[in-house]
Amino acid sequence: MASKALPHGMGGFFKDCEHPRSRWPRCPHLYKIRYRDATQKQLEESGFTTQDDAIERLTEIYRAKKSQNRGKAKAERIKRYAPMRFADFAEEWRGEQRHLADSSLRHLDSLFTHHLLPAFESRRMSSFDFKVVNAFIVSMERDGVGLATQANAFDKLKAILLSAHRLGLYDDNPLESVKPPQYDPERAVIPSPAQLAGLRDAGDDAFALIADLMSGCGLRNGEAAAVRLDNIVADDTYRVHEQVNQTSNTYSRLKHRKVGEYRDVPLPARARQSIERYADIYGTIDGYLLRHPRNAAQPYPYYYLSNQWQRIKKSESVEVPDGMTVYGFRHFFASNCLSHNIPITDVAEWMGHRSLDITFRIYRHLMPGSISKAAKILDLGLAA
Repeated sequence: MASKALPHGMGGFFKDCEHPRSRWPRCPHLYKIRYRDATQKQLEESGFTTQDDAIERLTEIYRAKKSQNRGKAKAERIKRYAPMRFADFAEEWRGEQRHLADSSLRHLDSLFTHHLLPAFESRRMSSFDFKVVNAFIVSMERDGVGLATQANAFDKLKAILLSAHRLGLYDDNPLESVKPPQYDPERAVIPSPAQLAGLRDAGDDAFALIADLMSGCGLRNGEAAAVRLDNIVADDTYRVHEQVNQTSNTYSRLKHRKVGEYRDVPLPARARQSIERYADIYGTIDGYLLRHPRNAAQPYPYYYLSNQWQRIKKSESVEVPDGMTVYGFRHFFASNCLSHNIPITDVAEWMGHRSLDITFRIYRHLMPGSISKAAKILDLGLAA
């Protein structure tokens, strides 16, 4: 007895007669099918007039079995994860984040310790919905949590809940109608050129160099602290390929970049002269201009910059815009670019943002132009 097997798992069809397979289409005997059910028990059915009828029935059985298996697997996942506490689920999820660098894992652990676990540690995973997430955002706002931290905590909670959603714990996305924390453009306090000049001169030479790199090249403070003379790859171009990690105080890869990746940024003459002047006065150590003031074997520590900034603000010797932080130097770079009509796509690339949306959300209010201005410009073209 010959038989015809279909793709793996579908079974096969045959005729229980003396005719060879080549004669089946003309043979008067009916087709039979053989397959295994969800318990792997072998079954047979008969009474199919044509080969197509037999295949159609096997396909129907196969789809039903696959659906049953998927339903069974989903039910098993729900049984395991639905009653699980958030703390246990989050710990399992964290173990899967093998792509994260050590500094990112430390930041993740900090968010768990200070925000996510205090809010959800004992909550069952099946109990999350958009109301629970919205209440969490409101509680962070009420407690005065910084907006950047709010956004980071929400992003991690979002990733965890989407993982649970993919496992089948929720029929509806628990984040679908949630409005995430929004960056407030008014928090991007930007000094004027005169204020910038006063601030850079109020600190020591290292502070002035970092201020020039942040305001002139758009570097993050950790990237500026890793400044090297040989990063000047052209008179007008500086190559950024590492930063000083403020948590570990070591040189590490750039934020949102893999090891070895870099970005080239504009190097204004003022910033280049600042680098060269500092190198002429203080020299370099292993190629780096800035090192720990008390231990030249270590990178320049973040708290030295922070301490100077606090002293400058308290001294009241120069004008510091209300609400400005050290990051205001970097905000100045973005403002300077956008006010001179440099495309925001270029600004996003130079600043090392993960996506254009981040740049647009923070600096949209700095972009020149308005609907009225656009209407007038478009009208000129239409009237030509």
